[in-house]
Amino acid sequence: MKKVLYLIPNLAHGGAEKVLVNLANNMNKTKFDVTVQTLFDVGVNRQYLNSDVKYIGGFKRMPRGNTYVMKLFSPEKLFKYFIRDNYDIIVSYLEGPTARIVSGCTNPNTKLVSWIHIEQHTKELASKSFRSYKEALDCYSKFDRTVCVSDTVKDDFESIFDTKKPVEVLYNTNESEIIKKLSDEKVNDVNFSKDIINVISVAKIVPSKGYDRLIKIHKKLIEENIKNHIYILGIGEEKEKYEKYLTENNLTDTFTFLGYRDNPYKYVKKADLYVCSSRREGFSTAVTEALIVGTPVVSTNCSGAYELLGENNEYGIVTENDEDALYEGIKKILTTPDLLEAYAAKAKERGKAFSTEKTVKAVEEMLENL
Repeated sequence: MKKVLYLIPNLAHGGAEKVLVNLANNMNKTKFDVTVQTLFDVGVNRQYLNSDVKYIGGFKRMPRGNTYVMKLFSPEKLFKYFIRDNYDIIVSYLEGPTARIVSGCTNPNTKLVSWIHIEQHTKELASKSFRSYKEALDCYSKFDRTVCVSDTVKDDFESIFDTKKPVEVLYNTNESEIIKKLSDEKVNDVNFSKDIINVISVAKIVPSKGYDRLIKIHKKLIEENIKNHIYILGIGEEKEKYEKYLTENNLTDTFTFLGYRDNPYKYVKKADLYVCSSRREGFSTAVTEALIVGTPVVSTNCSGAYELLGENNEYGIVTENDEDALYEGIKKILTTPDLLEAYAAKAKERGKAFSTEKTVKAVEEMLENL
């Protein structure tokens, strides 16, 4: 049995945190002794870890500027402080701080894996959690394997770091059967009117998710008398600013922030369209979940969009990553007869490719072959 540790900053309500819980829960426990460790013992996804997954929590609070404090210490000292046991495999499940810590492992018998979830685009951005680009390259070069969540993330990583080590793509784990089951639950707190098209999106309300431009697109559609109601599931720092814009533009009746929900799937299934307006993503968990429940998708061309929806829009619509293009894509699917229905059927078909069994098996095979 291989002893595996996954290290992640926290288990908050983000996509990476969620798919790590899914992966850890579904790994074969007769082959793997699985531990999830956080630097900060915070986050709603902590409660969803199964009892057969060991959990090690970190600090009880996550203070601002913690990354800068950690840069005062070497990777080796940080590793000794955080990692107190011996493992066959240690996985940094996010780029940045945890990669720096895990790279400080000096045990030659421990295999190291770095998991990259987003495009980082520049040396400066990719090195933000390190003392310098040189240190970042040195740290990532110590990993036996780098795993990226999509082909575009892989291409981006390799354009920044030449680690001389294998880099491969493994898709995120979603609990597909559980998602389908939960999506059938009743929605009692939202009235999805049949008289208009109901649009939904699920994400943190932060600038990278592009809700500022989705609001402006919504305003334009309403002004053109294209009836729709947009619902956002999530919490975040930009919510107050966006709600002020909605009030000032008399859009509060047709654009609603629902906050965080334990079961977003039932809302996504009941909606007519899912929109990913993100400026950047890794491999969108929320889009994958929309496909699994059979809801049509329009997405900006962020990382993984074409892999999810097809190079030629076979399973959904991918637009250029700007406001005007996204507006055209949403308008097209809302106004073209029978297009929503056609993409609903295609979404359900595509969702089958991301079954729990397939994605977990691929990860297990990678770990066994290190």
